Amino acid sequence: MGGRRIAGDFSNRRLGEKAIIRKLKSGEYRLYSRKLDPKTGKRRNLGTFGTRAAAEKHERAVQYFKHQG
Repeated sequence: MGGRRIAGDFSNRRLGEKAIIRKLKSGEYRLYSRKLDPKTGKRRNLGTFGTRAAAEKHERAVQYFKHQG
């Protein structure tokens, strides 16, 4: 049951999909939406976090609520 996930292991994501957590110059991590905003042509900022783990946790929460009925 449940092996450890290695950071950067995106095997469950579709091919060609870019990672959406980026490290900023300040050392913080920013979560971006996967889709481009049609108005601006950029990815929407979904939050800035102190650690990558916190950003990944928020991404899971976003995915959970996105797929609720």
